[in-house]
Amino acid sequence: MPNSSQPMKAIILYDTRSVGGSTDRFIDSLGRKLAETGAYVEKAKCKATADYSFIQDFDVVIMGAPVYYLLVSSELLGALIQSNLKKYIKRKKIALFLTCGSPEPMATLMYLPQMKIHLMRNKILAEKVFAPHQLTDDHALSEFVDEITSNYDDSLTSRHASLHWSDEALEMLDMIPPFFQNRIRTITEEYAEEMGYTTITLEVVEEAKGEMERG
Repeated sequence: MPNSSQPMKAIILYDTRSVGGSTDRFIDSLGRKLAETGAYVEKAKCKATADYSFIQDFDVVIMGAPVYYLLVSSELLGALIQSNLKKYIKRKKIALFLTCGSPEPMATLMYLPQMKIHLMRNKILAEKVFAPHQLTDDHALSEFVDEITSNYDDSLTSRHASLHWSDEALEMLDMIPPFFQNRIRTITEEYAEEMGYTTITLEVVEEAKGEMERG
């Protein structure tokens, strides 16, 4: 089996109307906490009509925003509807968070579905509604990060246990420059898992490549 020891690469996509406020500070804390687990982490502020092709380089997409007047902040929802974000998060593992003053049961029922309706084909590793006082709560943040990393590791273990690479496919993979090798492996395994394949052959690799190019 190809080497799977690469650290998790995570991108935090977030939206907030303020600059340097509680949400921005929370995002920085989340990034640091993830990095402490060995993950490679970047962050990007959402724009409804931005180009999200850079998402393809990440294993996990962490998406979150405040709730304003009963709606998830508009730039994040706008990106899911208007931009190419939905194309590039296809098959990506997702974690979701909201910052909201409403009681958590209410927020879970009313606000998280506004994002989840656009993520029906994604595996959601963790989801959390943070009350304002929890944005600086190290324990609440640690629990969220632990859930993300634990479920990500479990998903990789499950995938690797159920998939087998043919000798020909492994030889082809070895011919790919190392910089692209892990990305091709991940895309192919995710495609094979979704399609129900148990053996990755050259044909499966080509199918995955074609699916990726069609977007």
